[in-house]
Amino acid sequence: AHLRRYFVEALPKDTKSPSATFASQGITYCNKLFEIERTLTDLRGEKRKIARLKQEKPVLDVFWAWVESARDTLLPKSKSAEAVHYALNHKKELMNYLLDGNCAISNNLIENSIRPFTVGRRNWLFSGSPRGAAASAIVYSIVETAKVNGLNPYKYLKFVFSELPGVQFEQHPEFLEDYLPWNNEVQQLCK
Repeated sequence: AHLRRYFVEALPKDTKSPSATFASQGITYCNKLFEIERTLTDLRGEKRKIARLKQEKPVLDVFWAWVESARDTLLPKSKSAEAVHYALNHKKELMNYLLDGNCAISNNLIENSIRPFTVGRRNWLFSGSPRGAAASAIVYSIVETAKVNGLNPYKYLKFVFSELPGVQFEQHPEFLEDYLPWNNEVQQLCK
């Protein structure tokens, strides 16, 4: 989504046919990837990874060749050049989602999840102490992880706070698996 945004910002504002521009070609590549990704929503893990490699990797190969060929043809300070430089500087990170079918193509979900925390950050400067700030961050992380996994955060926190104190997880960290938000039993109890 960040890469697409760079191409959107590079669209000329004063042209009658923005669809014929360099930036619009970049947007078209990004849109194609998101379009393919929508067809893969029912797949998980290894199956999604295989489908991505089969369907999206060829689009990405053409995209990267196009970006490389454009690198030296654009005006250095132009918005299109910024988009190309962003793409090339972040190529490894932009390709990471192909390595794991459980990874999302976009980090929009995560960015939207941390937005309230970022907005409130100034208010939390007065947590009282570094330990208070750390505790706040931990609870926030737990709540957002519960939300991402489709749980009711209140039910999940209530479950964790009532069940976890009796667990010997310090000696047996593997016991924590039974309390993580993606555990099937937790899913049933805390929806």
